[in-house]
Amino acid sequence: MDAILADPAALAAHAAAWLVDTLAARPGRLAVALSGGSTPKAMYEQLAQPPLASRLPWDRVHWFWGDERFVPHDDPKSNLRMAQEAMLSHAPTPPANIHPVPTEGLSAPDAAQRYQAELQAFYGADTLQPGRPLFDVVLLGLGTNGHTASLFPGTPALQERTAWAAAVTPDNEPTRITLTYPALESCRDCVFLVAGADKRDVLARVRASDPALPASHVRPHGNLHWFTDRAASG
Repeated sequence: MDAILADPAALAAHAAAWLVDTLAARPGRLAVALSGGSTPKAMYEQLAQPPLASRLPWDRVHWFWGDERFVPHDDPKSNLRMAQEAMLSHAPTPPANIHPVPTEGLSAPDAAQRYQAELQAFYGADTLQPGRPLFDVVLLGLGTNGHTASLFPGTPALQERTAWAAAVTPDNEPTRITLTYPALESCRDCVFLVAGADKRDVLARVRASDPALPASHVRPHGNLHWFTDRAASG
């Protein structure tokens, strides 16, 4: 199911309503991989406010991160901090349901290994099974260079097919921890949120499966959705 919305605000509202409807309709324990960025932030703010906040099954949803900058959790660039300020601190979220990427007191490779161990403990196995997805929903953005999560062009993480998480240091960028393709693809629904005219060209290339762009290689086991605004879609 794809959708083209009028502007970023409409995109955020649509994505928030879709997520609530999707999660509320599913029984049992739920898992969502969050994304950073301005469009997801606007979406998170709506999830924590009426009328959507009362419909989301907060007690059953576990929140993970598709990627995180390797900075302290209180750093302004932290994706965890953004999600907490926009949504999690305003909602009845059990603390045990929040699973941040560890970023303090250890090296970046060790952080990736520790996050993988936490994901495996949650999943209940060390190997992902095609018929049993890790996540209910994975939220992804799209960079102007074609990256998604922190899967950047030219980085070794693009070739990773065994590990669930990896440390990445892109050119001229801070070190990050990212989930790898196998982990991101182990989901029932994967949603790209893309807004802005500066994303128009790269969005068209990804949707045409340009092999040079990391986002083109995301192949979820479940459904792939594109929620875009008119400026990005052209």
